[in-house]
Amino acid sequence: MTWSLGGYGAGATFRRDPGEPVARPDSGRPGLVTPRGALVLGEAGTLVPFAYETALGHEAWSQALALCRPLDALPLGSATLVSERGPDDEAARSEDRDGVLFCLGLPLPQARLLARVRGDAVRALRAACGRPADAALWAGLPGLGAVLVAAQGRNRIEVVLPDAHPGPRVHWFDKLLRQGRLHAATAPIPPGLAPVIHLHPPHPLTEGGYDLRRHAVFQDWLARWGDPALVALKDRILAGEEVVPDSRAARGAARVARMQRRYGAPA
Repeated sequence: MTWSLGGYGAGATFRRDPGEPVARPDSGRPGLVTPRGALVLGEAGTLVPFAYETALGHEAWSQALALCRPLDALPLGSATLVSERGPDDEAARSEDRDGVLFCLGLPLPQARLLARVRGDAVRALRAACGRPADAALWAGLPGLGAVLVAAQGRNRIEVVLPDAHPGPRVHWFDKLLRQGRLHAATAPIPPGLAPVIHLHPPHPLTEGGYDLRRHAVFQDWLARWGDPALVALKDRILAGEEVVPDSRAARGAARVARMQRRYGAPA
């Protein structure tokens, strides 16, 4: 199971190995804390769930549950310069709350990317304040002992740098950020919503074959939180009906349904 928080072009993901030590965030908040990072779902219950599948190339697809915020509930404006935010009072672990947060000034409408540092690293990031973050600053964060924090309200993912795969990761793609999108064009997020957190459940297509249990779990999510029209379209195709989709979202759903039918997914 993988969680991600952020926007189109920048954010953080959280996952842990099966045997990795894990604890709960302090103050009774829901989430997970490992030596390599943390997931805190402080306000996830206020977000709007939306489940969807995305057709990829080479007979592949992805699946996700997006937890969204209405556009009119997002903060006005995005911080575009590096700035000091003070102690990290919302840190997953109480012993990390004396670390100093710096907003990295990336143009993400639905989240903030911040760096938490201590000691001499505080002086280094103060010297960067008032300027846009650049590739040199980003590359230097691991050497400063920084923890990257992707946050929206009281929801957050923390990543101890340097990150490594598999495990908590951070990403920043400047070319994608410059597009100013809330999400990928292939994601059929309903108008008026901005995805903040994504939950990526285990994919049904495995090295050992097609896992029908995993398939059934996510189809239940689609029925509960997906687009009813796309769900109905998929059901028709899985039942063997030939359907001509009439929109980009419908064409994507049809491609996914046909791939799943070839793997023996039940109607």
